[in-house]
Amino acid sequence: MVADEERTTSCGTVCLKYLLFIFNLLFWLSGGAVIAVGLWTLVDKSEYISLLSSSTYSFAAYILIAAGAVVVLTGVLGCCAAIKESRALLIVFFVLLLLIFLLEITAGVLAYVYYQECFPFCYKLDEELRADLKETMVQKYQRPGHEHITRAVDKLQQDLKCCGSNSSADWLQGTWADELAYGRLVPDSCCKTPTDRCGVRDHPSNIYKVEGGCISKLEEFILQHLQILGAVGIGIACLQVRALHMMFFKNISFPHSSDVPNLYVIFVTSLLRFWE
Repeated sequence: MVADEERTTSCGTVCLKYLLFIFNLLFWLSGGAVIAVGLWTLVDKSEYISLLSSSTYSFAAYILIAAGAVVVLTGVLGCCAAIKESRALLIVFFVLLLLIFLLEITAGVLAYVYYQECFPFCYKLDEELRADLKETMVQKYQRPGHEHITRAVDKLQQDLKCCGSNSSADWLQGTWADELAYGRLVPDSCCKTPTDRCGVRDHPSNIYKVEGGCISKLEEFILQHLQILGAVGIGIACLQVRALHMMFFKNISFPHSSDVPNLYVIFVTSLLRFWE
């Protein structure tokens, strides 16, 4: 009877240990996804970023990459702790998990506080951003030495189906209209079906005129992706809360080395209660 109970306990402990391993593997993959988003922002959308004088957007991408690296490290430590049943690694894992969770909460609170404090000035900041993008587009488009701006503007207008910064009328002003248009009212990249000199006609059937300017489309694009990232972040935070639950709400004390598997039992039990 005793042998059967020990065998059952051992089997249950092994199963729970591998459940913990799977949890950490998912946590590791989520960190990899965050790194991928940051790299995608820098590489695939680098041409968009080059249109803005501010380095805020590229800085945010670097923060994403750094945060993802920390999550990956935490996931690797958790997997190693599950496989080796190492008390020291498990302690480090929970400390990192707690730090990540606190950083997530702090970042969310600071973002909310910052938005509330800057509210009277946010509109002005938005207008400055619009003016800056407009100036870059109409003054540097197709100018010698600014080929990267030309490529970025063409890609932006085609990908987001827009024309100009605020509207297609922006292209009637500035250096491009005065010196480089050659009879065009808008660049050919504003056309719904780009062909050579298609920009001589600015009828809505020919160009992205009624769709609006690129700055509003760019803002919508960023907000949509922020919502996705926010949802993923909330999901990860929920798992983190349940992982920390066993430490703070169950008065868990770290066991002796011979009882290390008990930590896995308590941890996964607390984790599974999240779904009850």
